[in-house]
Amino acid sequence: MIKVGLFGIGLDTYWPQFEGLLERLEGYQQQIADKMEGFGAEVVNVGLVDSPEVAREKAKVLKTEDVDVLFLYVSTYALSSTVLPVVQKLKCPTIILNIQPVAAIDYESFNKLGDRGTMTGEWLAHCQACSVPELANVFNRSGIDYEFVTGYLGEPAVWDDIQDWIDAANVAKIMSSNRLGVLGNYYCGMLDVYADLTKQSAAFGTHIEILEMCEVKKYRDAVTETEIEEKIAEFRSTFEVIDACEQSELVRAAKTSLALDKLVENHNLGSMAYYYEGEPANEYENIVTSVIAGNTLLTGKNVPVAGEYEVKNAQAMKIMDAFGVGGSFSEFYAMDFNDDIVMLGHDGPAHFAIAEGRVQLVPLPVYHGKPGKGLSIQMTVQHGPVTLLSVVEGKDDVFLLVAEGESVEGPVLHIGNTNSRYRFSIGARAFMNEWSKQGPSHHCAIGVGHIANKIEKLGGLLKLRVERIC
Repeated sequence: MIKVGLFGIGLDTYWPQFEGLLERLEGYQQQIADKMEGFGAEVVNVGLVDSPEVAREKAKVLKTEDVDVLFLYVSTYALSSTVLPVVQKLKCPTIILNIQPVAAIDYESFNKLGDRGTMTGEWLAHCQACSVPELANVFNRSGIDYEFVTGYLGEPAVWDDIQDWIDAANVAKIMSSNRLGVLGNYYCGMLDVYADLTKQSAAFGTHIEILEMCEVKKYRDAVTETEIEEKIAEFRSTFEVIDACEQSELVRAAKTSLALDKLVENHNLGSMAYYYEGEPANEYENIVTSVIAGNTLLTGKNVPVAGEYEVKNAQAMKIMDAFGVGGSFSEFYAMDFNDDIVMLGHDGPAHFAIAEGRVQLVPLPVYHGKPGKGLSIQMTVQHGPVTLLSVVEGKDDVFLLVAEGESVEGPVLHIGNTNSRYRFSIGARAFMNEWSKQGPSHHCAIGVGHIANKIEKLGGLLKLRVERIC
């Protein structure tokens, strides 16, 4: 569970001057804390900071709690000198909550209060915006990064924004603790796929574990007949296994799936990228031509697997999976200019949890551009809103490339691959041009729902550039 810090800011001079103001502001802060807990966060709420002395005390508490992200609630005007010590001490992502109690003061009722002291206290309960430029000024001059959430307590957009920040912080934490396995080697000549593993670890905090095919073979050789029967039963319960699938191929895929399960367990992997060829008819070829079913099972169980040794796309798939929206391995298949759509799919592992209808397990007489034959996955991504994500290694940095679109109905290619039709608000031509100009590899991860806002926040937390196409 993500741990967030929450502290409010105010001015101690106000409390004896305006009766009930402190308690009222603390109540607003508690509402925020309760909402955050409802979003799945563990909230360390240290109350209101109203003096430099209190700031240092609360900073120690938050530092000890090792919070992942810090929310600063501007409850009323506060001196920046009471805020800076907390943020400096924590050195973690900071979100400033400029949240009023209501959308607007009831001016008529306010002006009927009569007593200007009472009126001033009422105004102070609504003057959150007063401190915002001051905080920004001091943070800018101090080299402190921050973001704003601006609105009012009853506004759905405010809570959506806060939930997006919490979700993004959770994904950042998942990525930083993830162990990504790389098995085999690159598909020779796919220069766009080649990745700098050090840059990937630096960008996301991911540990990258180098795996050996001989370990997979060791586990595969040790499987039992009972395990094979159970795995084939899992295939049949998860997929629609078409009649053309030969029993020998199901057994071959089951044995490899069991070995992959043990590989993932032994190395505590949260994601994986793989590819292998070797000499024709070697023992490792027997393994790598029977991995798709097992890797699809892993992908749907929150261990996303990317083919063609696409480490960057394994990262993108893990991000989408951590957001809970899938993340299916895809590449560009064709364009339909009559329907203004782009077709994407792949012959590798898929995310069966986001399929439109049942996923089919089908035989392929040949893996195009690869050795051997075997079983493959045929599915379409759920119709409706989708988000495409690519982790890109540019000339100077690692960045996130994102686009929102729709998975739409229509004819697809029944070639034993994942295959879907996608429509974009800027049109298929403009999308292809603008997406490609950013220089991603030819792979991407596709998830259901529109989550570009969350990905932009993730980029902010990780200090990664985010390029949004549509």
